[in-house]
Amino acid sequence: MKKLLLPFFLIVFLNVKAQSEDESQKENQKMEWFKDAKLGIFIHWGLYSVDGIDESWSFYNGYISHKDYLDQTKGFTAKKYNPAAWAQLIKNSGAKYSVITAKHHDGFALWNTKFGNLNAVKGSVAKKDLLTPFVKALRENGLKVGIYFSLPDWSYNDYTHFTRDSVRYTISEAPKRWQKYLNYYQGQLKELADNYNPDLYWFDGDWEHSSEEWQAPKVRQMLHDKNPNTILNSRLKDEGDYATPEQGMPITRPKNPYWELCMTMNDSWGFQKNDHTYKTTDQVIGIFADVIGNGGNLLLDIGPKADGTIPEEQEEILKGLGRWTNKHKEAIYGTEAGIPKEHFYGPTTLSKDKTMLYLFVKGNAGGEVVIRGLKNKINRIWVVGQGSKLEHKVVGKVYWSHYPGIVYIDVPEHVLDENMTVLAVLLDGKADLYREDGAVIESN
Repeated sequence: MKKLLLPFFLIVFLNVKAQSEDESQKENQKMEWFKDAKLGIFIHWGLYSVDGIDESWSFYNGYISHKDYLDQTKGFTAKKYNPAAWAQLIKNSGAKYSVITAKHHDGFALWNTKFGNLNAVKGSVAKKDLLTPFVKALRENGLKVGIYFSLPDWSYNDYTHFTRDSVRYTISEAPKRWQKYLNYYQGQLKELADNYNPDLYWFDGDWEHSSEEWQAPKVRQMLHDKNPNTILNSRLKDEGDYATPEQGMPITRPKNPYWELCMTMNDSWGFQKNDHTYKTTDQVIGIFADVIGNGGNLLLDIGPKADGTIPEEQEEILKGLGRWTNKHKEAIYGTEAGIPKEHFYGPTTLSKDKTMLYLFVKGNAGGEVVIRGLKNKINRIWVVGQGSKLEHKVVGKVYWSHYPGIVYIDVPEHVLDENMTVLAVLLDGKADLYREDGAVIESN
């Protein structure tokens, strides 16, 4: 009996296909904690907190001289810095990870880097490493560690760009000078990898050079050689793992299965004493619900003062958010994006097996909540974190149509949450939605 031999090209194809599927599975496993985390806290802390000015951009755009900007090193004391308290506040907010600005575009580093003297230890009155104790505190609280790192360094003399109106050189003119900068920034990244082994790198500033000029693939490989499971955001050119929309909530659901909205509490990333335009706790919770309903994470920013204290307004928002996330954790963590908004006019999430639908109900008045086109039978509905069972009825379902009717849920005022109420809808199977235009009966 002759053996059947597969053509060589088919063997190659099958091997490539298997390898691709294996890589895809590893990628999904790597991203699992990130997708389940839902909430992170961004921290912008640096020299700019001394005078309460725009981080790095204030001198880049010519609002202040570079010399005056660096004079803030004399006021960056960190004398009341309490990394353990920071980490506890972040954990209590319901966040599962935090990202801190280890180095912004101004080049000021929070750790004791051996590359240059512009850092918290050698170049400020704080005279101490501020990054190491915070990373330690995060890990002691079971939180994932994210490190923000700016690819540009506008203060470094061998970097190409300096201010909006001043470029030091072009790469084609001085390739050796550019190589010196590559060694500098990649050396700092290697320090961060070796000393802290972050779960996530949050790059920024990649717009000033191409992927080839940054040596982005090399950087990605270097970081993955240290930790294959580390995650990179999208701002290392095309080498990132997830998308990072900024400030504005996407109107349509992002195509990338992994994404994160970074957003300030007021209008500033770093501490600015004159910025009082804080979002309310209700608004932050509402945006957060919209984000997770679309399958993303929220990276909510705080800007500590130069002495290391967190502004009271920011602390209060985190505490209010923490009360709400703790009460409604079953509808938040480990969930999937919810159903399309045509079916429910508000945010929704689904359990991973898609048999539990969570409805996020805005407003502080009781009444009817409506679900349209749900083909499943509903086994039970209750108020998350409060427990009351709710009644529902189906109207508009007729025997000759596949249309499942409209579900009306009665929500009495006494079960409402002070910020946003969440309802759990237990289905008889995986969520099944009617997505047709509708049926018509014609009379003869």
